[in-house]
Amino acid sequence: MSNHAAHDLGLRAPAADARLPSRAGIGLKPQHFQQVLDGEPAVGFFEVHAENYLMAGGPSHHYLGLIRERYPLSIHGVGLSIGAQEPLDRDHLERIAALLQRYQPESFSEHLAWSSHGELFLNDLLPLAYDAATLERVCAHIDLVQSRLQRQLLLENPASYLQFAGSTMDEAAFIGEVVRRTGCGLLLDVNNAYVSSINHHWDARTYLQALPLHAVGEIHLAGFAEQRDAAGDRLLIDNHGAPVDTAVWQLYAELLQALGPTPTLLERDNDIPALAVLVDEAQQAQALLDGVATRQQARA
Repeated sequence: MSNHAAHDLGLRAPAADARLPSRAGIGLKPQHFQQVLDGEPAVGFFEVHAENYLMAGGPSHHYLGLIRERYPLSIHGVGLSIGAQEPLDRDHLERIAALLQRYQPESFSEHLAWSSHGELFLNDLLPLAYDAATLERVCAHIDLVQSRLQRQLLLENPASYLQFAGSTMDEAAFIGEVVRRTGCGLLLDVNNAYVSSINHHWDARTYLQALPLHAVGEIHLAGFAEQRDAAGDRLLIDNHGAPVDTAVWQLYAELLQALGPTPTLLERDNDIPALAVLVDEAQQAQALLDGVATRQQARA
């Protein structure tokens, strides 16, 4: 998108080479603000949820501004409701635009989900029917977002617990078509892929291989909770409240062999441990990233 177009919209266009480093990062939590400034932990970047920073000022902006001076930044949206049947909330989009203008993050992402209906906002990320009408609507919403923000959006694959009987395409094919039509990128959440695969009895590796892996701009890793459904089958809940599971680590390691080093976020939004615990988990991902980079260099 041109600098001229960005200027017309009152935005500063991101630098052409602005992107997250191919390292492991963690989510930035308020209880860790001062520790991050004092200790400058060895992580590749920090990520924040956009909706926690849509106010004009306050302590959160004070600390984020200081930390942004020292680290690359990813901003992750949870409230645009890309899949909703209604038009996008333009006021919300304008507030997102102002936030991105303020911090110029290396990455901005949102979910393939919906969370609003009319004036009702649901505090959840709900699944979509994968059909032609939904495809047209999602693509139109992403086009609008990318045009207003003057940057590429990374679209995150969902964690889901039910499927629509009326879907006419599978999830990976739907995401691939969205990427092809809009030019958006893919935020590949490996935990979401595993959770959905267990819940719907998919093969996780087949699902991952069917995604548009060429479009991956960031990877998410997280933990889940486990229950049993009425039939006694495993039911996984994407709660971001536990360490990354061994099965998810294995899928991630295999993906890196195909993708090469890719920016990777360790997510923890519930039962948040000490900063050192989060950094240690990020270092597990960093070791895998370093190993892939070393093997690539050896083959060069």
